[in-house]
Amino acid sequence: MAKTNEQTKYLIIGNSAGGIGAAEAIREVDRTGAIILISAEPYPAYSRPLISEYLVGERNLENMLFRPPDFYTRNNIQTVLGKTVSRLDTDTHTIELTDGGRLTWEKLLLATGGLPIVPGIKGMPKPGVFTFTTLDDAKAIDNYLNQVTRAVVIGGGLIGVSVTEALVRRGIKVTIVEMKDRVLNTILDEEASALEAEALQQSGVNVITNHTVTEIHSEAIAGETVSNVTLDDGSQVPCEMVVIAIGVRPRTELAVQAGLEINRGIIVDRHLTSSHPDVYACGDVAEAYDFIYDVNRLTPIWPNAYLGGRTAGFNMAGVGAEYPGGTAMNSLKYFGLDIVSAGIVSPVGDNCEMLSKKYDTVYRKVVVKDDQVIGMVFVSDIEKSGIVFSLMKEKIRVSGFKQALIADDFGLVSLPEKIWRSRLIPAVSSTAAVPAK
Repeated sequence: MAKTNEQTKYLIIGNSAGGIGAAEAIREVDRTGAIILISAEPYPAYSRPLISEYLVGERNLENMLFRPPDFYTRNNIQTVLGKTVSRLDTDTHTIELTDGGRLTWEKLLLATGGLPIVPGIKGMPKPGVFTFTTLDDAKAIDNYLNQVTRAVVIGGGLIGVSVTEALVRRGIKVTIVEMKDRVLNTILDEEASALEAEALQQSGVNVITNHTVTEIHSEAIAGETVSNVTLDDGSQVPCEMVVIAIGVRPRTELAVQAGLEINRGIIVDRHLTSSHPDVYACGDVAEAYDFIYDVNRLTPIWPNAYLGGRTAGFNMAGVGAEYPGGTAMNSLKYFGLDIVSAGIVSPVGDNCEMLSKKYDTVYRKVVVKDDQVIGMVFVSDIEKSGIVFSLMKEKIRVSGFKQALIADDFGLVSLPEKIWRSRLIPAVSSTAAVPAK
């Protein structure tokens, strides 16, 4: 544990994928320079996508850890866990902690991630209303479930579907309320969303789309705990718990306070440097390069955060490294349905060609623009999705074999020999989609 009144060469704020990636990269270059890592959570780095498995009871903290327990001591990394930063001053290269501690740094990484978006719903806050992005959230829900038979999950995105599966497996009757017209609408197209919605409904989940929750009610005789919610059409859904899962927003407060350049997130260059030359940013808080859109944008997924952290760490340690770019990429399995999606899956405009094939619960779709793959969705049969993602990342022209990409027997042998020999074989293992849970 670091003292909170000292100087360090490298300061990392954030102890998830980006912060760990940066620390590892720094240590590959600089074995002795002091590293201090600060985290608001009191735990060593763990895989946040696994909190649903914690809630189900399949994992504890020990087997959720992102790195072995001795990671910090083995890499000579001092930690300040369970504390938050209240002030960042880039002129004096200092930060202040909410408990009054103060640290001076030479190079700083902001890997602060995101905070749950909590709308101003009438009737909040009260016991029985939760978010679901951290281990403490999962613990709080777990401790409350003994008084719950029905729950409403507000939001049908990744977080909402993840917590829904965990609650269903705990014996809770769940209703999802999604304001858009379908679940998982930001990462799936209509066909894939419909398949996931069917899997949800077959598991007993009530899915309500095109509506929002306007009020959360409570029973005074039950100590102001949740009793039901009212939707925007006036209908009511009974429940004893509400989980708000409508998304996260970048934690840019420190960057704003310090005068760094901000759009939706912290603006960084291809070295992950912010508008201040000694301050870097990565992960959910940073607008980094997206190789499909060819612009900087938020892509809040675990693999991009880790790769961005490594890029930032190398540059902090003085070794020039360029972020190759990431894009939206998700691999998930909820309610028994394997799904991989990446890139632009529902393009707008007339310049894209959409190749697709569907039978039963098997669905394959590849989006092609200017002779290159820019998006894909694979449902149920996902084994070859890594190959297609490699084509997408490598920007390989596919005009001569694009129909093969959705064929039942698609594989490496479906591609021109020059491509799979020189580029695909080493690329597949390193760029395949990373599971969301």
